[in-house]
This record gives sequence, structure tokens and C-alpha cells, in this order.
Amino acid sequence: MKKLSIIAIVLASLAIAGEAFIFSTRKENNSEETHERAIRSGYHIYAPSIPDTLYFCGERVPLNIFYVREGLDRELVSNMYYQSHTLFCIKRASRVFPTIERILKEERVPEDMKYLCVIESALQNVTSSAGAGGYWQFMKSTGQKYGLEISDEIDMRNDLEASTRAACRYLKELKQRFGGWTEAAAAYNCGENGLGRRLANQQQHSYYDLHLNQETQRYVYRILALKLIMQHPTAYGYTVRQCDTYPELRYEEVSLSGKDVDLVQFAIDNGTTYKMLRMFNPWLVTDKLKNKNGNTYTVRIPIKKGTEYTTLTKGKHDTTVIETL
Repeated sequence: MKKLSIIAIVLASLAIAGEAFIFSTRKENNSEETHERAIRSGYHIYAPSIPDTLYFCGERVPLNIFYVREGLDRELVSNMYYQSHTLFCIKRASRVFPTIERILKEERVPEDMKYLCVIESALQNVTSSAGAGGYWQFMKSTGQKYGLEISDEIDMRNDLEASTRAACRYLKELKQRFGGWTEAAAAYNCGENGLGRRLANQQQHSYYDLHLNQETQRYVYRILALKLIMQHPTAYGYTVRQCDTYPELRYEEVSLSGKDVDLVQFAIDNGTTYKMLRMFNPWLVTDKLKNKNGNTYTVRIPIKKGTEYTTLTKGKHDTTVIETL
């Protein structure tokens, strides 16, 4: 009996010591010092690098002005740490940029304007709450003004080639009015009359010298930030291999004409699906085409083998890291 009492006392003592140890450990783990040490050793946030010299469309960015440098810094931080969004922009660029770059060159618009498209739509067909649509986010009236067909059946804002040419025409007009590509980009955001009024009221000539609404104030800096990140992704923490990017899609072109065309049947007759037809021709917005004016359209049909992703991918096993887009 005495022996059992001793054992019980020993066990109780061990239990108390164990609780004390656990409490002490928890207290230590919850201490500010331990918490701060864990953050310092396991969690790192880096301030992005800002170049000493930067150009946009051949125009020097005045980084010697404190608010210009800090404005760029804000957008670099915001987009560098908006990882999923920025990563998808890098991935999509391999599919979309070749077409945009070709048209910008043909239209004699600086290549840097492709980054305006990035911040407008993240290189995809989207519609804003205000009704702006497509890669270049045209409002319906502006799109029609620059030659885009927009109706209940057709929306050429969603066609990459047509909308890019329309954007080039618009940007060149803005450049001619305001004298600089930087101001043209700003006017693309707030409207030519809006920018013109602010320049006149504040008696200035440069975007960087204007007091603007918050969205337009950040607009050009956001373009510059995406340019830096997408041209030098590894410098801003992004490791993207060639095989991680989205390849250009292979297709052949066929004519689409006639009235009351059933696009589901049209797709099947051309060896594809309605889903693929819409993906390759996002400017088609209905499954029936009344086509009252009897127009003829050029439609892209995926090459039959192109329905499999592996046949679309160039350099599937290429691990080369993308460094310039």
C-alpha cells in the first residue's frame, strides 16, 4: 500500500512538472521575442528595385522628381505582390504579344504601348462595369468611331487584331493632339477632353506635372511597373519557364457568310465544336448569326490536331526562364 502511494506521488509530480513545462513552452512560443524572431527568420518582404533611368515610348521618365519615383514605387510594390494576377499576365503575354507587337510596328506605334493593353485587360477579353470591352477596353461609341463592328451578334472589341488596330488609330490621334506618347496614354484613360481640360486649367504640358484624379494619376506608373516586371520577371521574384507560358494557337481561316447561320452546326461542319469556335473567334457573341447585311467574315478554325494542348505547345519541355516580354 505504501509502495502504491509513493508511485502515485511520483506520477502526480511528473504530471505537474509536465504541465509546467508545457505552459512554459507555450509562454515562450507566444512571447513577442519568439514571434519576432520567427518572422525575421522565415518571412521576407523585399522592396522592389527602381532603375536610375527609365523610358516610356522613347520618352524619359523624370525619376529625379520625388513623387514620380514614389508613384512608380507604389505600382511596383502593388503589382510585384499581386502575384497571381501578374503571373497570369506573364503567361498570357506569350500568346498575345506577338500579334500586338506586329500590329504596333505596322501602325508605327511604340512597342511599349503593349503594356497599356496589359493594365487595361490583363490581356484577356473582359467587360468592365462601365461597359468597356475587349483587350483594349473600348466603350461602344469609341470602338465604333475607330472602325469596330459592335452589335448584338458581333463585337470586334473582342478580336485581338481588329481592336489593336483601332487602339493604334486612337493613340496616334491622341499623340498628335497632346504631343507626347505619355500624355496619349493618360488621355486613353481619362479621355482626351478630360486631359485637355486639366492641362489647360493647370497651365502645364506634361502628364507628370498634372494634379489628376487617383485612377489617372496612377495609370502611367502602372504601365511602367508592368513593363519593368514583365521585361525582368526574375528581378521581381517571378520564375517563369518557357513551358509555363501559354503558346500561340494554331488555326486555319475559312469564310463565314449567309443569313440565319447556325454557328453550332457551322462549327460541326468545319470539324470543330461551338466552344472551340467561340474561343478562337471571341468576337462572335451569339450561337445564331442573322447577318441581315449579308457580310462575309473570316473565321478561325483550330487545326484538328490543335484540340490537344500538347500539340499547341512549343518547347513543351523547355525550362528556359522568360526574361524579356
